[in-house]
Amino acid sequence: MKNLLSLAVVAALSVSAAARAGSLVDVSVIDRDTGAVLQTYAHDGKFYVAGTPGHRYGVHLSNRSGARVLAVLSVDGVNAISGETASPDQSGYVLNAYESTDVAGWRKSMSEVAQFNFTNLSNSYAARSGRPDNVGVIGVAVFRERPLFWREGRIAEAPLADRYPPAPAAGMPAAPSADSARAKAESAPATAQAMRPLPAPQESLGTGHGAREHSDVRYTQFVRASVNPDEVDSIWYDSQRNLVARGVIPVPRPIAREPQPFPGGFVPDPAG
Repeated sequence: MKNLLSLAVVAALSVSAAARAGSLVDVSVIDRDTGAVLQTYAHDGKFYVAGTPGHRYGVHLSNRSGARVLAVLSVDGVNAISGETASPDQSGYVLNAYESTDVAGWRKSMSEVAQFNFTNLSNSYAARSGRPDNVGVIGVAVFRERPLFWREGRIAEAPLADRYPPAPAAGMPAAPSADSARAKAESAPATAQAMRPLPAPQESLGTGHGAREHSDVRYTQFVRASVNPDEVDSIWYDSQRNLVARGVIPVPRPIAREPQPFPGGFVPDPAG
C-alpha cells in the first residue's frame, strides 16, 4: 500500500451544521449566502438538494467515527483539491476523530480556494475545462486509516503542490450534461398548497470557479486501510424549478374543502 499525501484541515472548523447521516462521514450542502443547510429530497433511491443560481455554497463534512478518516471530495466529477477528473484513489481531506469542516471551494494553494457557487451548467468549472458529463453531483469517498504502530517522524514529499485546479479558460464551449444522481439525505413532506402546473425545465445548475478566499490547510500522511472506499456519499443538485419539473420535488396536492352544515350567521337576502 503506497503512502498517500493528503490535506489535513487546519482552517476554522464548524460543528453547527445539521449534517446528513453517513456511516462514517456526514455530508450536507450549506448555502453560504443564507447560512441554511439545504433541504434534501429522496427520489428513486437518490438524494437531491435545490441550489439557488448565483449563491455560494460549501460542502460540510463531519467525521462520525473515533479515528481519522480520509474524505476524497468530487464536485461535478472533478477532484476539489487537484482538479483532476475525480477518482477515489486521489488526494482528499483528512478529518480527525469527530472533527467537522466546511469545504468552500476549489483548492488553489495551501492557503486559498476559489469559491463554489451555483451557476449555469455551461459556466461551470467542469464544463469550462472540457468535462461537462458529470456536472450536478457532489461525491465523497471515505477511507479508514490503516493502524500504524510507528511513524518515521517526517512528512512525505508533496507532489500535488503544483497540481491545483487552474482557472477555467474564458469562452471555452461546453457540451450538454448527462443527468446523474445519488446522495445522502432525507425527504420532507410537502406543505399543502394549490395545485400548480409543472414548470418547464431550464438549463441545469453546475458549480462555478468563483472568487478567491483564504483557507489554510497543511500536508499530512495517511495510509488507507483498503484500496476501496469504506463509504461513498453523494448528493445531486439542480435548481428548484428543474427538480420540480423532473418530479424530484413533489407538487403539493390541494386541500379538499368539505361543505359545512352550520357555517353560522342569519339568512341573508339572495343575490340579484
